[in-house]
Amino acid sequence: MRTVSTWSLHRTLGSYVSPDSGVLGGACRAGVSEPVGLALLDLPAALREHGYDTLQICHFHLPSRSPEYLASLRGALDDAGITLDAILVDDGDLTDADHADQTEAWMGTWLRDAAALGANRVRLMVGGGEPTPEIVREVAGRLSRLAAENPDVRIVIENWTGVLRDADSVQAVLEAANGSIGLLIDLGNWRGPDRFTELERIAPLAETCHAKCRFIGSEPDTDEFQQGLRILRDADYTGPMALIYDGVDDDEWAKLDRIDALCREVFG
Repeated sequence: MRTVSTWSLHRTLGSYVSPDSGVLGGACRAGVSEPVGLALLDLPAALREHGYDTLQICHFHLPSRSPEYLASLRGALDDAGITLDAILVDDGDLTDADHADQTEAWMGTWLRDAAALGANRVRLMVGGGEPTPEIVREVAGRLSRLAAENPDVRIVIENWTGVLRDADSVQAVLEAANGSIGLLIDLGNWRGPDRFTELERIAPLAETCHAKCRFIGSEPDTDEFQQGLRILRDADYTGPMALIYDGVDDDEWAKLDRIDALCREVFG
């Protein structure tokens, strides 16, 4: 299984960001508002040519959410033999008291679109709030409700910031959700002196992954990256490992090949 996220091919896709990708309107981040690079519909065939068989798609890379477009994209994935592991929804804060209901409803629309695309999972953001017991219960309840309303796709959360800032908070949200959601582990998140200890604590819970390799200039930080990979290997991880590249060099395909080689050194 060779997996990649569209974020790793952001420049190949023309640095496109859908102008209506923000939960509160507008674009969710800076980018090019008109598709000018490789069309997303043409990406599955390109992935197959480069030896990939599994994909994660950032939500803002979809230029349309019409039923016709979603059907065309699903067909392109099927024709190329590409499994859609996840839609990565990169906006939304369930801890924002003023907009949490709106955000939950918006996330529900993405879960339904992900099901239409045949995705196995949807990675949802949780929010920037403090991981207090009250906030943990609130966000876990919202995620559990979304999971119950959309049983055709699996919701996963990602170790990141805010509510999910450390292993304790990740475990607390997962436990409060009573198994209704899962974990995407990102090896490049959490920076601090205890990051590897923290990753070790959540690695056994992960069902999908971002194998994010930091680059120093044009060269990968091999030691750091492979230390994270060994944590996954020692936890008997067998799920998808989406290669993540966002370094300074524009040849994304070549840099992904280097990351893939580093993964194979650890996993075989």
